[in-house]
Amino acid sequence: MNKNYRQVILNAGLILSVFLVKTAFASVSEPWHTTTAAAGMKMSADTAHVDSSFHIFLLIGQSNMAGRAPLDSLSNVTSPDILMLNKNNQWVPAKDPLHFDKPRIAAVGPGLSFARKMLANAPKGVKIGLIPCAWGGSPIRVWQPDSIYLNHHPFDEAIQRTKVAMQKGVLTGILWHQGEADNNSVKAAAYMKQLKILVNRLRAEFDNQKLPFVAGEVGYFKNRNFINPVLDSITAVIPYTGIASAKGLKDKGDKTHFNTASARELGKRYADIMLQLCSDNLIKKHQHSDK
Repeated sequence: MNKNYRQVILNAGLILSVFLVKTAFASVSEPWHTTTAAAGMKMSADTAHVDSSFHIFLLIGQSNMAGRAPLDSLSNVTSPDILMLNKNNQWVPAKDPLHFDKPRIAAVGPGLSFARKMLANAPKGVKIGLIPCAWGGSPIRVWQPDSIYLNHHPFDEAIQRTKVAMQKGVLTGILWHQGEADNNSVKAAAYMKQLKILVNRLRAEFDNQKLPFVAGEVGYFKNRNFINPVLDSITAVIPYTGIASAKGLKDKGDKTHFNTASARELGKRYADIMLQLCSDNLIKKHQHSDK
């Protein structure tokens, strides 16, 4: 068990819960897009049941976050301590496919193995919640307010779903896997500026400037890779961030999507970085309190 992660829960859980109650109340008056996905998302002001031991994570990006690896016998294995917010904004036991962006092809991604490793490092009584909001094929330019992609609003819907989730638990971090759609020299040159804006917007929406944000490298099996060097610089540009390596991971034969074993390995790597960020945040908090 990760001792620093335990301390994050014990020392900060109550403070975070109060913080999130304030955020949820503030969001009630926000406008909602009239898309089918958003139609059932109207929030209530009932935030009395925020559980500081329910740690929720937002999953965003494109197809490798949504999951395109083949399903197998492990895909239906569930745990009462790992939940997902389904398309109807209901908490249900998490299983692959987590996402519903493209139901005919959504399959295994990194989210579930990430949750399993986070749970394995958490103290008794903690539950993990996943908020799947990735959209296959989405470029970074659509991850901003009011942008439309496949008749949906990826950014706005992610915000809406997360605020619904925050009525029950503590938003603990964000996982981002995107870049295949921006993997050329021109788009890669502008990518970090857009990513920084995205992270800042997300943190502002959730009223937490230290909210951990972990990006993931795209597969090294791509014939040309312009985006990974940009992604790898994230920790030098944006605070409280990390990068999950894709080195050594394999594709499913299409030179684009991870195979099942690699998707799950990537999820474990995301968890390693998220756990480190939790530890780093705790250390910095203690250093500040000692001054």
